[in-house]
Amino acid sequence: MRKKTISNKMINAQYSIPIAIGINVQLRVSLLLLVMFFSCREVNSQSIPKWKITDLEEYISKSDAPTVVNFCATYCGPCLKEIPYFQEVVKQYEAKGVKLLLVSLDFKESFPDKISSFANKRKFDSPIVWLDETNADYFCPKVDHKWSGVMPATLFINNKKGHRSFFEEEMSKEKFESEIRKILDDQ
Repeated sequence: MRKKTISNKMINAQYSIPIAIGINVQLRVSLLLLVMFFSCREVNSQSIPKWKITDLEEYISKSDAPTVVNFCATYCGPCLKEIPYFQEVVKQYEAKGVKLLLVSLDFKESFPDKISSFANKRKFDSPIVWLDETNADYFCPKVDHKWSGVMPATLFINNKKGHRSFFEEEMSKEKFESEIRKILDDQ
């Protein structure tokens, strides 16, 4: 009878090692998949930096490429309508160096998670910054002296050509592309 017990232990030992190895491999694969999942999510999510108006002024003044700066918010319907075709048109002119910067004027409670999540959901791939300013009477004139604070608002600049134009309105795709050609001087 003792021999049978040893035999069972031997059989159990024979199969328990591969089972333990199998579980170990399964655990490692599961962990690897989790790491890959969260890594991919971070690659797709956009980091939203916090800027003051002085940071934006510096970005605008030092821009060495034709640049469009769009002021928007997650709660602004016209903004959300125009951003997809802004991105599409800018991609068409990418070879000519055109850049698009989205400046979020969302409330502080939305920074950064809601803005980032919203941008990812809508597949906004242009850089986004959050303007950490609450006094529109202070920051609006620093962007353009005519800006009342209405959104959407869009600034077109080409410092090399001395071009600067500002629009406080929703822009059609055609008007947007026309303004891109103006900053490129491709009319």
